[in-house]
Amino acid sequence: MSTPTPPTLAPTVPTMRWSDALQTGDHRMDETHEEFVTLLNDILATPQDQQLPLYQAFLSHTVEHFAQEERWMLATGFSADNCHASHHATILETMRAVQVHYEGGDTEIITRLAEALAEWFPGHANSMDAGLALHLKAVQFDSVTETLADPSVIQSVTMSGCGSVSCS
Repeated sequence: MSTPTPPTLAPTVPTMRWSDALQTGDHRMDETHEEFVTLLNDILATPQDQQLPLYQAFLSHTVEHFAQEERWMLATGFSADNCHASHHATILETMRAVQVHYEGGDTEIITRLAEALAEWFPGHANSMDAGLALHLKAVQFDSVTETLADPSVIQSVTMSGCGSVSCS
């Protein structure tokens, strides 16, 4: 008679705390980022064999989160192929691959990605997203209504970078 396998325990991983240090200065962006952090922490606090539904919700949130920022970029003069959007595409591609691997039996992979995202996100928020927030403010873009106060202001703006100081 075989002994049943006990459920995989939640890892003892430190969670990422939402703090003023993660704020970009754009209220709507910050709300979305706080949701991202909450969902990420929920995954890290959940036993690995129960993470898939939370991960799928996190992936859906992240798809919309990135699409929202990319709409704002395009509406305010960023080129479609800017490196900020490229970073988003890379993260989403990885997230989708992680789901496939998890469903294929690698039940530790979601935790590993969540840990990596917890390390990645503060740098992304403090550079690319903070730069985007400054840009939105400079061109008087309202992220709640997704409108420009004066659309003619972006005629002379063409952003091909990240919305931050460097694109690395």
